[in-house]
Amino acid sequence: MSMAPAEQNVQLPTLNVQRPKQDSMFVEDLKLMGYREAWERQARAHEGVVAGGEERLLLVEHLPVITFGRRAEAAARNLIASAERLAEMGVEVVESDRGGDITFHGPGQLVVYPIVKLNSHALSVGGYVRKLEGVMIAALGELGVAAKKDESIGVWVEGAKICSLGVRIKRGVSLHGVALNVSTDLKYFDLIVPCGLAGKGVTSLEKVLGTAPAMEKVKRVVVERMKEAFSGVGS
Repeated sequence: MSMAPAEQNVQLPTLNVQRPKQDSMFVEDLKLMGYREAWERQARAHEGVVAGGEERLLLVEHLPVITFGRRAEAAARNLIASAERLAEMGVEVVESDRGGDITFHGPGQLVVYPIVKLNSHALSVGGYVRKLEGVMIAALGELGVAAKKDESIGVWVEGAKICSLGVRIKRGVSLHGVALNVSTDLKYFDLIVPCGLAGKGVTSLEKVLGTAPAMEKVKRVVVERMKEAFSGVGS
């Protein structure tokens, strides 16, 4: 009587299959917008991301505004200009809920608000801040400017700050972000002690390069670097 051959456990070779990274960051350009209105837009975007929506990247140039961080009383001590001078120059003052001290936002400055889930990128708050600094340093390098970190938060060129940074993390999702001086009128920074750092200057792409690159080009480069840094959500 013939016997059927015994079944053998055959181990098939393991295929190294990698899932493609997802590009799931929605970019919205708010153009020129007042700070309070853009803050409201941020809040709505934040609610959407917390609820499970795709991550967002908001771009904006603000109308002239000086903002305080969460410690508004301390930040207010670094406001040099009088109320009359601010009114004369058309500068609003807003108490924000971001980290950091005092800063200025205005036309010619690209403000970028990433609304991202830190856990999806395995980031602590400190790691997120460092990633933003790295993104902006890479973007500036692509634009022809050698920038670096300093002992103070932000991005610097030859001892002057070109990009400030202030964030808030709420329910695990980021708010606020970075502000890059492209062709900003730097005289507005004379109204404050920028970021509360006495003796530290500010600069811009226009001042460093002699001519500012087109804002649309700066936006494209920054968006590309941001998407690259925060790609692969859910992968």
